[in-house]
Amino acid sequence: MFHDVGLLTPFSATEQRFELDGADHARAFLLERGFPAAAADVVWTAIAVHTTPGLPGRMGPEIAATTFGVLTDAIGWSLDRLDGGQVEEIVAAHPRGEFKKDFLQVFVEGLKDRPDTTYGTVNADVLEHFVPGFRRTSMVERVTGAPWPS
Repeated sequence: MFHDVGLLTPFSATEQRFELDGADHARAFLLERGFPAAAADVVWTAIAVHTTPGLPGRMGPEIAATTFGVLTDAIGWSLDRLDGGQVEEIVAAHPRGEFKKDFLQVFVEGLKDRPDTTYGTVNADVLEHFVPGFRRTSMVERVTGAPWPS
């Protein structure tokens, strides 16, 4: 429920990755309702890393399941491995509408005013595609532009 909330106001007030905004709000939500800190930490981690390729699938089951669910929803990852009838049932109960367009627009709106938070993430792809003049900073530029003499 909280994995993309950091893209929306008022959950995106801080200058950090939207994933961390969502993770922070999810943790606070759970702790305020008496969930154990360890459970809140698992949820925090699952949300914080859900857009980081390669890591979540090697972490705990809740973390992997969060990412794999997001990937299935957003890009159809392993959709062909799911029962077609069940997928139709789910989509009938929860229509996708103009998901592709709307989803990407929410990303643009949630990230365009804090583009530096997209460094090293798939989120930079969205801004690079939709925001004229956006250019991602590369790791090479960060190293070569570092204040060290050589």
